[in-house]
Amino acid sequence: MPRPRTHDESLRLKLLDRAGELISADGPKALSLRKLAADVGTSTTAVYSLFGGKTDLVSALFSEGFRRFGLRMSGVSRTGDPVEDLVRLGVAYRESALADPHLYAIMFTKSVPGFEPAEEMSEQARATLAPLEETIREAVADGVFADVPPEVVIVSCWGLVHGLVSLELNGNLPEEFTVSEAYETALRANASGWLRR
Repeated sequence: MPRPRTHDESLRLKLLDRAGELISADGPKALSLRKLAADVGTSTTAVYSLFGGKTDLVSALFSEGFRRFGLRMSGVSRTGDPVEDLVRLGVAYRESALADPHLYAIMFTKSVPGFEPAEEMSEQARATLAPLEETIREAVADGVFADVPPEVVIVSCWGLVHGLVSLELNGNLPEEFTVSEAYETALRANASGWLRR
């Protein structure tokens, strides 16, 4: 009977999630491979076997965050109405951030000093925004959205969503601001504002 694999995908994901939690809670200095292994109930050998070292582990965190994010974004069904589609994509963006807040900072900030994703990883990350870019480029080309460079609309929509989500994750929104009620309203108002008059 073959021996079961102990360094499998399940362990890899547990290690990634815990590593993201450690960095998210206490900063990158909190990421000790020995502590990580102990927290997950495995050996440092397993960590090295799966990732190599800290740098490769952070790269894997970046990639895993965008893999999950990309699945959520690509899973949004298109309606043919660009305003509705942008709202749906914005909701998926927030759901992804709330599901994996420990990966969000690694994906979108310089939370780990000195970490720069490889060019291939940056391209994969950028590809996760393809549903947003396609929706906007089509709406501009079809004359539904204002006749402005699509990049202006893309970055503006991304900036609004990213800003609201970042404020929420960091606990910087006023107490009276109810995100669940206001978020979609803000997305819809922004998307509607791009309609050609």
